[in-house]
Amino acid sequence: MSTRTAFRLTAIGACLCVVSFLAHADQWSDISQRKELRCGTFADVPPFAAPDPKTREMVGHDVDLCNALAKELGLTAKVTPLSVEARVPEVKLGRVDVTIANLAYTKSRGEQIQFSDPYYVAKEMLAVKASDPGTAKADFKGKRLSSTKGSTSELSIKMNGSEPVTFQDTGSAFMAVQQNKSVGMVANTMTITKLVNQSKTEGVALKMIKDPMVLQPVGIGMKKDEPVLLSKVNAALYALEKSGELDKLWAKWLGPNTEYKMVREEKVTPLADLKFELLP
Repeated sequence: MSTRTAFRLTAIGACLCVVSFLAHADQWSDISQRKELRCGTFADVPPFAAPDPKTREMVGHDVDLCNALAKELGLTAKVTPLSVEARVPEVKLGRVDVTIANLAYTKSRGEQIQFSDPYYVAKEMLAVKASDPGTAKADFKGKRLSSTKGSTSELSIKMNGSEPVTFQDTGSAFMAVQQNKSVGMVANTMTITKLVNQSKTEGVALKMIKDPMVLQPVGIGMKKDEPVLLSKVNAALYALEKSGELDKLWAKWLGPNTEYKMVREEKVTPLADLKFELLP
């Protein structure tokens, strides 16, 4: 084989590699071709996503948001339950296209994946025994507080100067307080509200400390360097906001007529327009 021929073959091979790379570089193109949005949610964290006791199908706010987002994009949703700590790795590795699982923006997560514009600002709240004399998060500095592993709840405990005791699920974190393995537990507002109410009839009564551990912008997680997908998801979120669909989903799962009795105050907003303490 001549040197010129070898050079031509090498050049052709390089071009084919570039073409192949470009063909797979646009994740949105792959998604639109398969007409399916692979959406990761919590495996068992109501009211966001959990198996229905009767049908065993996944239900919850984030499941409905997956379906609404997919519909707005002209797709069907395939919901994949994920553990708390798998929410970022699974989307980073491309095993799911998006993660909708009460996923708060943090410095570490922002370095690994990209986020849509936040659709609400969550609060990490602390619950302790009702008999505890503490009234502010500062009163629990240096104390053992339980949470789910790999969550922003765990990060907020560390930021407070407290000692995290982590578990795979919120039920175990709750039991840790009941069994005196921790002084209190940290989770999102909805989960803490439910568990405090539950504690009034089951086990030792808990109370919620009024000041939030941290504020967290919550968005949809996607693989980095996929600008088309990011643009499509953001456009769909604003469309769902304008149509009132996001308010409907909130009212259904979290609103005044639910056990959480929460009012949705924030709308879809660019991250740069929000003021919050960035978690590491």
